[in-house]
Amino acid sequence: MDPSAAGRSPKRERSVRRFLRRWLLFLGGGYLLVCLVMWLIENRLVYFPTRAEELWNPPPVAAIQDVNYTSPARTQIHAWWLPATPDAPVLVLFPGNAGNLSGRGETIVRMKERLGASVLIFDYPGYGKSSGKPNEPACYDAAEGALKWLRDEKGIASERVILYGESLGGGVATEMATRQPCRALVLVKTFTSLPAAAKCHYPWLPCHWLMSNRFDNLSKLADVHCPVFVVGATADRVIPYEQAEALYKAANEPKHLFRDADSDHNNPLPDAVWDELRAFLARTDNHPN
Repeated sequence: MDPSAAGRSPKRERSVRRFLRRWLLFLGGGYLLVCLVMWLIENRLVYFPTRAEELWNPPPVAAIQDVNYTSPARTQIHAWWLPATPDAPVLVLFPGNAGNLSGRGETIVRMKERLGASVLIFDYPGYGKSSGKPNEPACYDAAEGALKWLRDEKGIASERVILYGESLGGGVATEMATRQPCRALVLVKTFTSLPAAAKCHYPWLPCHWLMSNRFDNLSKLADVHCPVFVVGATADRVIPYEQAEALYKAANEPKHLFRDADSDHNNPLPDAVWDELRAFLARTDNHPN
């Protein structure tokens, strides 16, 4: 007989097994509780709206016009419209997940100057002066309303519109590009999908089945047939640069990848981006949508 085995009583072995089971149940229950809490507060972790009464910057130039429209789901959406010449390209800016459009006034002025384009920017539900609450379907709904406003109020066909999405806005822009033709899709520091981006920050969570906000850009790009321009920042600490490369590989031709070297997520874009984007739009001017 093994002397060590002789020293272990059945009672002691049962006690050890009970102890291990309790700890496994405790850890497993704690993990499930954390998953439940993260699921319940998902929208708070995804969307960071700033209401107009909290912070609002006036338009940086007098040419910016206030726009109010009703989305297809009857949500009141606020936007800014900066017109250029009647025959100019039209760019719709889909913002990221924080702040409100009043913090991007200088951005739309720079876009008009660098691209010679009219620019429309709108706030998602719950942001700025827009009513409602943000979630994935609500963001799509607000975007549909913006494109409808361009068609109905300005007579601008969707084929003339450049869809320009920043970060989370790239997910909204990509969805719009699958629903209707457009001049081009521009994705700036955008993720392959929101769960994939979240997994980089919460590797211990089952993000891919836990999250209701998906913005699955990678799978949607196969259904996008307009020119695609992708910008990725190599030092991005929010969305890894590899996700920009994956989006570029998944996109149909014609396409272009701009590598923003040594830049982080919130760093301003270099002047070279606008030069390359303008050249890309010129090369693809006659591409069928």
